[in-house]
Amino acid sequence: MTPPVRAGVLAAILTLIADQASKLWLLHVLDIPHNGAVSVTPFFDLVLAWNPGISFGWFQSESPAAQIILMVVKAAAVIALAVWMARSRTWLATVALGLIIGGAVGNGIDRFAYGAVVDFALFHVQIGERIFQWYVFNLADVAIVAGVAALLYDSLLGVPAAKAP
Repeated sequence: MTPPVRAGVLAAILTLIADQASKLWLLHVLDIPHNGAVSVTPFFDLVLAWNPGISFGWFQSESPAAQIILMVVKAAAVIALAVWMARSRTWLATVALGLIIGGAVGNGIDRFAYGAVVDFALFHVQIGERIFQWYVFNLADVAIVAGVAALLYDSLLGVPAAKAP
């Protein structure tokens, strides 16, 4: 295993551990299902939102068939990303792919264990009497977005990979 691939695998494992640990803490230590939302700052709350769909709540369906289809698509995507990661030539792209894989597996575990993804982070701002809020998300979602942003940076502005002989 090359050093960049090791870094990608490590990124995936650390992402998965952080994601699942945060969700288990939220559900079983903070007991947010029983205790309700927690205001952390004037603009950030911990809430519980079960997302049976994909990112940003798209394609929500609680039917078992839809959940199976989402799991199959997610498994295929993780396999494709792992192959890409194994062939990646830059450290940044490899770590980015690891972040995406770790996040996808973390959300996949939720879907398998609970039938929906555990989302809990909510940013909001009040302007006058109106409250504007972002989608509720989790650490897996953060890792996926950061991974995609790093891939875009690497492909558009990153240092070109060394040419193969």
